[in-house]
Amino acid sequence: MSNPASTPNLAVQLGRLDLKNPILVASGTFGYAREMERVVELDRLGGILPKTITKAPRAGNAPWRTVETSAGLLNSIGLDNDGIDAFIDHHLPYLATLDTAVIVSIAGKTIAEFVELAERLAAESGIAALELNISCPNVSGGVDYGTNASECGALVSQVRDRCSLPILAKLTPNVTKIVDIAKAAADGGADAVSLINTLLGMAIDWRKQRPMLGNTLGGLSGPAIKPVALRCVYQVANAVDIPIVGIGGIATIDDVLEFLVAGACAVQIGTANYYDPTVSTRLVDELPGALAELNAVSVADVVGTLPRQSAVPAERKCEATTST
Repeated sequence: MSNPASTPNLAVQLGRLDLKNPILVASGTFGYAREMERVVELDRLGGILPKTITKAPRAGNAPWRTVETSAGLLNSIGLDNDGIDAFIDHHLPYLATLDTAVIVSIAGKTIAEFVELAERLAAESGIAALELNISCPNVSGGVDYGTNASECGALVSQVRDRCSLPILAKLTPNVTKIVDIAKAAADGGADAVSLINTLLGMAIDWRKQRPMLGNTLGGLSGPAIKPVALRCVYQVANAVDIPIVGIGGIATIDDVLEFLVAGACAVQIGTANYYDPTVSTRLVDELPGALAELNAVSVADVVGTLPRQSAVPAERKCEATTST
């Protein structure tokens, strides 16, 4: 890396998806974005992922739905959402006005449902990409396609065949070997993989002798899972030849750079949005200075620079784009 002559280029490319910078907000932590416009300059973000949508509206799980832990948050929301019809009619018109990439997270009970959702959304304007949520631990069947490599590959392949939009596959850490699932997603045609969704956990009220979450189990997010997320990103970066979006406990610029160096081309901010809604734009502001410390002229310069365990070349992951 040479000494940068000017402000580092923050633009990155995830397969067919171009982003103005690598700072995105994670699905389920940012509503449908309109709720955040009074506190966040949305157009400054690299991308926005609205809450996951399904074919039909979902009421979600019984309360309690969230429980704070000593180093994170347990949630069992249950994919509470308005359904695809309401999303297209009421939420997408607003999202389409934003000057940033809108990446729509979708979840289906079957491959056919995923394909149907993808086809409908591909026909709409204002959507930059889709993220396939095959890793939600809070609904029945929510991780079926994320825990079986062959089924993951088949799902991604069929969606890719029927949808022109770039595709990200969001994977679960609740597997024995996440690399196998990531390879299947890549072989199926995913433009990138998002790592990771929440870790399955629970909280107990011992005095009442009952679980604290209405659904008994929930997904753990926040600082507690960052070491696991970094491990997953690093392992997948050593094995898979597509870009990675890092997720899990990211709240500071140091967190962002750790994920980039481990092999992620972009990151999603999740739990931190709840206690600091402006965290994402602060990270956009701090990123150029952090890159300059490494004499990097672009984000791509630092991606995957951690010593590697395989022959997969680091430069295959992420490329700088000319956009600013």
